[in-house]
Amino acid sequence: MSPPVPTGDELVRVLATLSNPHRLRVVAALAGGRNYVSRLARELDISRALLQVHLKKLEAAGLVTSRLELSDDGKAMKFYEVNAFAVVLTPQDIVTAVQTLSNQSTQGNQSNQRDEREEKGAV
Repeated sequence: MSPPVPTGDELVRVLATLSNPHRLRVVAALAGGRNYVSRLARELDISRALLQVHLKKLEAAGLVTSRLELSDDGKAMKFYEVNAFAVVLTPQDIVTAVQTLSNQSTQGNQSNQRDEREEKGAV
């Protein structure tokens, strides 16, 4: 049985989220197991602030999940793990998804451009 065809809005959100190379690296790193922000930032060699921007986008798209835990010494640590997902896309899936697009998805491209400028520090 094939996975359900996502709605147009879901498809746009997931594909837009995965279109960033940093986010692909984050998903790849988390595929090896859950990790906390500081260690993940060191492993990926990016700042924690930038990593958190990408993690928020991945979480909003439903691709990762976070959980706050206390370490043995009482520090709060936010752990992330990747959710199981599969992207199977056929031309017919796109036809079906397009029929469910909302006006918000067509405006999402402007939002993505603004997000990219923010990540580059241009805003």
